[in-house]
Amino acid sequence: MKIAVVGTGYVGLVTGTCFAETGNEVICVDIDAAKVEQMKAGEIPIYEPHLDVLFERNLEAGRLKFTTDLDDAIEEAQVIFLALPTPPDEDGSADLSYVLRVAEELGQKIKSYKVIVDKSTVPVGTADKVRAEVAKNATTEFDIVSNPEFLREGFAVNDFMKPDRVVIGLSSKRAEDVMTDLYQPFIRQGNPLIIMDERSAELTKYAANAFLATKITFMNEIANFCELVGADVDKVRRGMGTDTRIGPRFLFPGIGYGGSCFPKDVQALHRSGQEADLPFQILSAVMEVNERQKTVLFDDILERFGGNLKGIRVAVWGLAFKPETDDIREAPALYMIERLLEAGAVICAHDPEAMDNVRECLGDRITYCDDPYAALESADALLICTEWQVFRTPDLQRMSNALNNKLIFDGRNLYAVKKMEKQGWEYVSIGRKRSTPQS
Repeated sequence: MKIAVVGTGYVGLVTGTCFAETGNEVICVDIDAAKVEQMKAGEIPIYEPHLDVLFERNLEAGRLKFTTDLDDAIEEAQVIFLALPTPPDEDGSADLSYVLRVAEELGQKIKSYKVIVDKSTVPVGTADKVRAEVAKNATTEFDIVSNPEFLREGFAVNDFMKPDRVVIGLSSKRAEDVMTDLYQPFIRQGNPLIIMDERSAELTKYAANAFLATKITFMNEIANFCELVGADVDKVRRGMGTDTRIGPRFLFPGIGYGGSCFPKDVQALHRSGQEADLPFQILSAVMEVNERQKTVLFDDILERFGGNLKGIRVAVWGLAFKPETDDIREAPALYMIERLLEAGAVICAHDPEAMDNVRECLGDRITYCDDPYAALESADALLICTEWQVFRTPDLQRMSNALNNKLIFDGRNLYAVKKMEKQGWEYVSIGRKRSTPQS
């Protein structure tokens, strides 16, 4: 099948590459000429594990192409995916201007039947708006489909190639036949292809992300309560997670969620609720608690240093919002760093992939270290913000030699409290006993 993907951000590039991997001819279009030339030369503009192998293979095979020319991309395409940004407006609602602008252009340009697919995460009713924009100028038949993505950064290739489910919202048998054929290679193992109306498909994505954000936030509240009453959140988490009605995933406490999806999608669903006269009180609480949770360790750090952080050197491990990505959007690490800098602390940071992106927004306000142990040199404390695998089993003796104090504030609960206490570390984590050195 011939496919056009409009937008080569995270979703668009993964979508185009994975469709090419199953033998389709894919043209990805983007207005950024420099980015397009970069991809034509075989360079991937994002970090995503395993994407490079598929990208290079399909680029060399000629199944994956890139252009800045929308006319060229859609001329022979049977399916056109819109993978465009929908950033939050000031009021939290999703900004649909990119999507609707392209939809209007498509109405002017399409010359034969096309299936136009909303792949971006969009609010309920967007398919109707896209249909209306295309219809303004269209002189041929077309169908609008909602096909939300459920890709986890760090696992996106596997999520696309072996999806838990594929959700497709449509109201045309002709479009259903096209989309079913397109996704057949991805559902051979029996994972469901779920056909529904467009509005239900649009809401499914928001509802799923909002529920997961709520689950994370609830566990963070439980963790904070554990600290107050002397319970251990790790034990509570295991006790809860073995209940099959709850399950173990998304029960790990920490310093809040971030990224490109959960914050934006929760805000957008909350705003949609307000527009429909349903205030979504649960989501109001989720947003409030998560905002507070991002800097929950700041007061602990401030207290440990007697209320004065001026000149205190803090090493930070982890800048991305989660491991296996270079995405720093709404990353809790950035919120913690801002609070620390405002208090006069000096920051030396390391992240395996995200330092270039942080350098673009923070510049030289902090120091960047290519090696995690280099960040520890002469630091007064270590703050862990992202649970990269490389941080899970470090050389504790080497850490001790580098730091001025054997002091760790762990926002991701990477280490066992008893082990840290036995080895003489002051260790502050989330929802667990605070380790103090044994004499």
